Amino acid sequence: MRLIAGLAVLVAGACATACTGTATSGRVPGGGAGTTPGACAVTDKLIPTCGAWWGIAPDVFSGRGPIRAVDMAERRMGRRADIVHVYHRGGELFPTAEEREIAKGPRLLLVNWKPALDHTWAEVARGDVDKRVDRLAEHIRRTFPGRFFLTIHHEPENDVREGGGYSPADYVAMYRHVVTRLRQQGVRNAVTVMTYMGAPNWAVKPWFGRLYPGDDVVDWVAFDPYADDRVRDFAGLVDKTRPDAPGWPGFYRWMQARFPAKPIMVAEWGAFERRGAPGFKRDFFESVQRQIADYPQIKALVYFDSPLAPRGDTRFDTTPGATRAFAQLGRLPRFTSTPVPPS
Repeated sequence: MRLIAGLAVLVAGACATACTGTATSGRVPGGGAGTTPGACAVTDKLIPTCGAWWGIAPDVFSGRGPIRAVDMAERRMGRRADIVHVYHRGGELFPTAEEREIAKGPRLLLVNWKPALDHTWAEVARGDVDKRVDRLAEHIRRTFPGRFFLTIHHEPENDVREGGGYSPADYVAMYRHVVTRLRQQGVRNAVTVMTYMGAPNWAVKPWFGRLYPGDDVVDWVAFDPYADDRVRDFAGLVDKTRPDAPGWPGFYRWMQARFPAKPIMVAEWGAFERRGAPGFKRDFFESVQRQIADYPQIKALVYFDSPLAPRGDTRFDTTPGATRAFAQLGRLPRFTSTPVPPS
C-alpha cells in the first residue's frame, strides 16, 4: 500500500498535462483557481482543462421521462448539469429524440450501454450481434453528430465467471470488438469510458487487473462508488478500503498509479439515507467541498439521484441541509470553470 500510495503522489500531476489532449473549444472568462483567464477549454476527448464536469443521472427508476427528469433535477440543484447519464441495453437506439433534445442544453450525454443481455460476452466478441451494432452506428451517424461519452457494459466485475463466455478475456474481447466495430461503421464522436464498480472486494480478485480493454479503445476510466455504512466522507468514498480486501489502496490511488494519463470519471456516486443520522447527507456533501481539490485527476463527478436505488434513497435533497450543501458543491469554481461546448 505504501508503495502504491507513494506512486500515486508522484503521478498526481501527470494528468494535468498528459490527459489534456488537444483543446478544441469552450473558452470562458476567469476560470478556476490557478488558471489563466480565458484559458479554459475542452479537449477532443471531452476533458475540461479547468476543473471538472458536474453531472447527474436524474430520477432513476421513477419511470419519469428524461427531459422532465433533467428539468426537475436542475431546478432542485439550482444549476444546469454538464453531463446527463442515461442507460440503454440490447437493440435500443440512442441517443433518443429526448436525449438529443437534452444535449442541446448544451449538455454532454453519458450513455451507458449493455450491447447484449441475450448473448454472452464471448458471443458478442465473435460478432453475433454485429447487425445490432451496425444498426446503432447508422442511427448515430444519421441523428447525432455531437460528441458524447459511451461506456460499454459498465461494472463487469460481478458478471465475471471463469468459463461460459464471461471471463475477463471475454469482456476485453467484447469491449474491443464493439468499440472497433462502431468506429469502422463511422462512429467517430463517441468518447469511450471503461467503468468499474469501485468495490474493494472485487478489486482484489486475481483476475481484476485483466479486465482493462486497452488504451486504444478507452479514453476515460471510471468507477461507481456509493457511501454505504463504511463511508464517512468523500475521501473514504473514492478510496474505499476494507478489512477483507487487504492491500487494496483505494480506487483513486489505484487509478492514478495504473492510468496516470487518463482522466477519471466518478460515473455514479451517491449517499444513502442513514437511519438515526438525518444530517449525514449534508455532512457528506460538505466533505466533498473540502476534499475534492485533493483529487485532481477526477475530471467528472456524476451523481446517481434516485428514491428507488437498490440499496436505498440517494436523492440529494431529502433534507434542507443536504439540499443546501449539494447546491453549494455544484457552484464551486471547480465545477463551473469550463462550459460545455455546443453539440
